[in-house]
Amino acid sequence: MFVTTIPQYVLGMTNAKVDLTTTNATVLYTAPSGADFNSSVITSILVHDDSNNGDTLTVTITDVSSNVFQIFEKSIAGHATEELLTKDLALKEGEILKVTAATANRLHVVASIQELSKTRVTTSALAQI
Repeated sequence: MFVTTIPQYVLGMTNAKVDLTTTNATVLYTAPSGADFNSSVITSILVHDDSNNGDTLTVTITDVSSNVFQIFEKSIAGHATEELLTKDLALKEGEILKVTAATANRLHVVASIQELSKTRVTTSALAQI
């Protein structure tokens, strides 16, 4: 995968989880920045409503200049789980994925993430760490 003109290599897989206990924007994931990283790919965002009532989730990306971009506003039925993504979502280094519930204590969010590095790390190099 090429995000820029620099080849990208999968450095690791991780997930980010949050129980939305407030109606404030909550950081779900921040794309790492630094010498080794320059992007992340969000492959899945699952949302579950553990109430009988249903709720609405808003998802935003905040860039490194603090600009906020709303990418989803989704109603989730009570006791239902929804996948938000139909395609991968790329984040550049330092970008922040935030989630906001309309009502506290109803929604849980889990994102599956691939973190990409600027340089290839071989298995033999990892063994020396």
